Amino acid sequence: MLDRRHPGDAVPGDDLVQSRIFEAPAPTPHTRPLRTLPLLRALRQNPVATWTERHFEEPVLSGESILGKITVVSDPALIRHILVDNQANYPKDRLQHRVLSSGLGRGLLLAEGDTWRLQRRALAPLFSPRTVTGFEAAMADVAAELVARWDRQRDGRRIDVAFEMARTTLHVLARTIFSAGLGRRTEEFATAVTHYLEAMGKIDPLDILDMPTWIPRIGQLRARPALSFFDAVVTRMIDDRRRVLVDEPGSAPRDLLTLLLQARDPETGTGLSEDDVKANIVTFIAAGHETTSNTLTWALYLLSQDEQVRLRVEAEVDAALPDQRIVAGSLEKLPFTRAVIEETLRLYPPAATLTRDAAGPDMLGPLRIKAGSRIVISPWVLHRHKRLWEQPQAFDPDRFLPPRKASVDRFAYLPFGAGPRVCIGASFALQEAIVILATVLRAYRLTLCQGHSVMPIQRVSLRSQGGMPMLVRRRT
Repeated sequence: MLDRRHPGDAVPGDDLVQSRIFEAPAPTPHTRPLRTLPLLRALRQNPVATWTERHFEEPVLSGESILGKITVVSDPALIRHILVDNQANYPKDRLQHRVLSSGLGRGLLLAEGDTWRLQRRALAPLFSPRTVTGFEAAMADVAAELVARWDRQRDGRRIDVAFEMARTTLHVLARTIFSAGLGRRTEEFATAVTHYLEAMGKIDPLDILDMPTWIPRIGQLRARPALSFFDAVVTRMIDDRRRVLVDEPGSAPRDLLTLLLQARDPETGTGLSEDDVKANIVTFIAAGHETTSNTLTWALYLLSQDEQVRLRVEAEVDAALPDQRIVAGSLEKLPFTRAVIEETLRLYPPAATLTRDAAGPDMLGPLRIKAGSRIVISPWVLHRHKRLWEQPQAFDPDRFLPPRKASVDRFAYLPFGAGPRVCIGASFALQEAIVILATVLRAYRLTLCQGHSVMPIQRVSLRSQGGMPMLVRRRT
């Protein structure tokens, strides 16, 4: 444990703060690989609890398991080879498609080949730097409304921060990439997304054993109510927008829904199928808010555990937001707040595991890869790897400030992936997280409810098991 004080640090009450680096909670790595039945159980309950000590020490580790031969890669140069230099040889694996396709279909997350390229090209304008910057005001409005709603409630009350952040980030989607709204109350969407991820996020042993898809999976049965909800709402959204595009084409907003409906293959003129449009809407509603809401939940928790870091953020947002609101140019004055978000994404990456199947033979350094081999790149492992990070378990946002940030290898830090399939909404999510975190911390201070044990659990994304109950108090 090291003292946090850095030369030049100056925050209110600094002479009284003796904070030490906080180690973020995580499952304890195993000393040896799990046997078949314990591995099946752990993969279903919490996949991030399956890793061994060697995974956090070795750059490449291959071994046989119930999933077949698995090669876990944590070497940045080899990761670049897989995700960039030879990415065509490493499509997403079959298990990932089986687990998620019932809900996300052939949306941008799971699509391959020409279908993926058409979707990516169609949506690219919505996530250009200029467009994302233009969303800043809408994000600030939603953050201000969250604070105003908390102001109307009893000070010091208990809330589930995970649910509050999910509701807030859904409001952002409804004001930005779904400019006509979501058609239902955000609380209903937040609940449906949680139920879907809880159901589908538990890996079924039948999928691990590659059993026929016609055999019912427990997760699919439990996810049916959420999927029915999504289908009904999304179908109505599409029908309403089609009417606008036919009757009043000039008034249709250039948002995600319009871009999907108007997408055309440049060679054939073919558009996306109805199912592909639906799949993308569900993908962006579910994944688009989940990434940011979880990041904000983890950030607020980490700040509640480290007083000195919290004081530094508060001092920064007080200076940058004198009127308690994000305005044009505010984000440039929040480098430490951004560093907190980036460090949160290191410790709790939204996508804890990236899996690929080798389409053909390849060489990863001296290691020969056969066609059909499964390759795993785990941001959870990579971001806590002992060869790549000093004190990898420690919450230390200064890693992402100069001069230390320059030493972070691009392929040692993958909160949003890398290469052609890097998350299209990465800059959107990062901007949104900074806006909301700064606005909340300008007005409120949150503390973890006594007795609540915090542990990450992987349910497609990396969530906090049991939510995040915290006490919310106004700053004086």
